[in-house]
Amino acid sequence: MVVVCGEALVDLTPAICDGEPAFVARPGGSPCNVAVTLGRLEVPVAYMGRLSSDGFGRMLRDHLTGSGVDGRFLREGPEPSTLALVEVGPGGEPDFRFYGDRTADRMLRRRDLPSVLPAEVRALHFGSIALVREPGATTLERCMRRERPGRLITLDPNVRPGVMGDRSRYLRRLDGWLALADVVKVSRTDLAWLHPGEAPAQVAERWLARGPNLVVVTLAAGGSAAYTASEVVERPAPAVEVVDTVGAGDAFMGGLLAALHRRSLLDRDRLGRLTHQEVADCLGYAGRTAALTCARPGAQPPSRAEVEIGHIMDG
Repeated sequence: MVVVCGEALVDLTPAICDGEPAFVARPGGSPCNVAVTLGRLEVPVAYMGRLSSDGFGRMLRDHLTGSGVDGRFLREGPEPSTLALVEVGPGGEPDFRFYGDRTADRMLRRRDLPSVLPAEVRALHFGSIALVREPGATTLERCMRRERPGRLITLDPNVRPGVMGDRSRYLRRLDGWLALADVVKVSRTDLAWLHPGEAPAQVAERWLARGPNLVVVTLAAGGSAAYTASEVVERPAPAVEVVDTVGAGDAFMGGLLAALHRRSLLDRDRLGRLTHQEVADCLGYAGRTAALTCARPGAQPPSRAEVEIGHIMDG
């Protein structure tokens, strides 16, 4: 089982209603999207986080459990749900503005965590704004450190500059997470903010030296590149008619974890001995998962059958 840790929130996405501009409420939040992707890809997955008892919180809970996500580590609170206003930025990239002062997802406390995780948990995934919004950020970091000796740790920073705060301080925290992580996925857009002017290969080489066995960089229409201690593996992006890119990176992360799971690679020793073909196959599966998500509005990842049926081909 993979346990996904972090925020679940509501994306308010642009729409037209009766000829007038409007916003549609859709389930979102990077870790929530990763968990839903894994559930739909039929990977045993649980979500660890805190949801509001309000209507949006109930919508998020139904979205998770309805997608096959185990809810045993879900906690509930009276605070409101976090909202993210989604707008299309330059180049078609989604731009997020968050409304989340003292909201339920960020108020995760140490007492909300299970004292012991069951033996079936092989990996924990962490990501996004939950890692910088206190007090939940400290709670999740403690969980990461506690579980790292016995379980695989995966990370997607999913940078949101409007929330991350001081860049230098964030980089120091990121450096600590890299020392704990086994797999890191990052986008080219993330790297442009984290390390402006540096080539992805330079950053990946430095990150690998901190501890991860696998660093993957998504390049939007340019596909993806994976870096290990011994080689670089690249895959093109599948051809798809893009409706929007909301949740595409999260779907890629979920697809990557699903591919690693199916090949019994969610193991620290095996990750240190990845073959070229294993990495290429995992990138291909993740890319197809992301492409299918781009073909529909909102963060709506595909099912396992949709990914494996083969209608989306690598470009």
